[in-house]
Parts: sequence; C-alpha cells; structure tokens
Amino acid sequence: MSLCKASVFIASSLDGFIARPNGDLDWLPSANERDDMGYGDFISSVDVLLMGRHTFEKVLEFGDWPYALPVRVLSRRGVEIPEPLQDKVSVMCGEPGDLLATLGEQGFSHAYVDGGETIQAFIAEDLIQRLIVTHVPVLIGSGLRLFGELKDPQCTVPWRHQKTFTWPNGMVQSHYVRQ
Repeated sequence: MSLCKASVFIASSLDGFIARPNGDLDWLPSANERDDMGYGDFISSVDVLLMGRHTFEKVLEFGDWPYALPVRVLSRRGVEIPEPLQDKVSVMCGEPGDLLATLGEQGFSHAYVDGGETIQAFIAEDLIQRLIVTHVPVLIGSGLRLFGELKDPQCTVPWRHQKTFTWPNGMVQSHYVRQ
C-alpha cells in the first residue's frame, strides 16, 4: 500500500492565525495586491486537493471555482456539492492515514492539504512531508490557529528549513520539509 504524499501551502498572520474566529479571511491581501508567490509551481506539483468542509464552504463564497485538479472534501456529516462541481469534487471521510492510502490506491501521488482542522489532523498523525507558510505582515489578535495541539504534549515534531523568500509586499514565505 502506497500513501499519497501530503503538503501544505497556506498563509498565516504574524500571530499564527489562518482565519478570524468566524472563518473570515478579510485580512489577506486581495489577489491583485500580490503576485503568485510560488502558488503556481506548488499547485502544479500536486494532483489532488484535500480540504475540510469549512474550507470548502468558504471557497464556494469566492464565486468562480479556482481549482482545475480533483478536490476531496473531508466531512463526517456530508456536504452538498453544487451541480456544476459534481464532476470535480467528491466527499471523503476517515482517518488521515487511511485517506492518503485510499488516494494512493486511486492513483494519486501528491495531495495539497488545506484547511485549519484538516492540516492539524494530518500534522498530528505526522503525515505532512512539506510545509509552505506565507506570513502576512498583520496581527489579527484571535482566530483559527494554523497549528493545534499534538497528540502527545511532550512530543516535538522537527522540520528542516529549506528556503525563505521575502516578497516586496512584506510577506515572508518559508519552506520546510519533515525531518
């Protein structure tokens, strides 16, 4: 059984939040205020996107569907997939390792894992191999944290720094791989 590789590409405020308490992303610069910042290269390296239900519902609010690759929405409650997306999006549920095994069996090799709770669950199971975090130069004070508690409070999860970019807009992007 071959697990699908899993990576994260996400933005965080300087104080470690990925969204406001209500899930709002209004603190992120608009697309026309920033360049690609490596997203095009990253998205071309993955062949499936795993996202949590809350993230999926937030992306639906953006209007046009932004993804060309297959998307798997993780939910234990079920999710209503709009008609135009039913050939692009499906729902999965299960434990992170089992989900990556299923994706591997389906022929996928590299998953983009997105959404706070989803990322936290995959990190807690030590299933993320690459982590790309872009820090936006803003403090929002409270919200949904990028990293949650680990299964073992005495645990340390080491990452190896690969590179860091500083963008003209003040954003700082760091790339890490799991040691």
